[in-house]
Amino acid sequence: MTEMLTSTGLFAVVLTLGTYEVGLWLRKKTGNALCNPLLISIILVMAVLGLLKIPAEAYGARMDGLSWLLTPATVCLAVPLYEQVRVLKKNLPAIFAGVVAGTATSLVCVGLMSRFLALESPILASLLPKSVTTALAIAIAEQMNGIPAVSTAAVIITGIFGCVCGSGLCKLLRIDSPVAQGVAFGTASHVLGTSRAAEISELTGAVSSLSLVVAGILTAICCPVWFSLVG
Repeated sequence: MTEMLTSTGLFAVVLTLGTYEVGLWLRKKTGNALCNPLLISIILVMAVLGLLKIPAEAYGARMDGLSWLLTPATVCLAVPLYEQVRVLKKNLPAIFAGVVAGTATSLVCVGLMSRFLALESPILASLLPKSVTTALAIAIAEQMNGIPAVSTAAVIITGIFGCVCGSGLCKLLRIDSPVAQGVAFGTASHVLGTSRAAEISELTGAVSSLSLVVAGILTAICCPVWFSLVG
């Protein structure tokens, strides 16, 4: 049974897209922020793989084609940037200031908490780049002898948390500005946060896309320096 299901990539693709559609349906039906499509999809995929005793490696190997689409999907984030370029230019100083503050806060908090909890250096190196995209986080972590699997998990958890709780935190802290919201989503929760920001408004999504890129550059530059101090 397992060999039949994993012999082609069709099962993996249908499972992935199907569970995501279930997540979309649940969020539309309930309106609950906890019913995040990505979170629901992850839980359902893990449950199905465990129930059918399908190795995660076999599932992952059949997802290469779908994973390839992440690259053009990320490039498409440039579209709202182009459409909102005038507003972005007007608010550029504020955006850069927010991204710098957010990136610095993330690195300092992770570093200090890791020291407080006496985490080993490879774990610290893996957790520091948690707020950037997976590919960049892995590259940064490997440069500091981190563990790619830990970095991947940290990035996913950070992104899902931003998707689920970001809007609520903005309301709680009375952050009503689309620019400020975009900076928060893009700096703190990378692509997943940006996808949520794009649902709020086109301007919020554009600012989040720009913040995502700037935060990635700053993290790549500052991570090794900060790690050498606290690692």
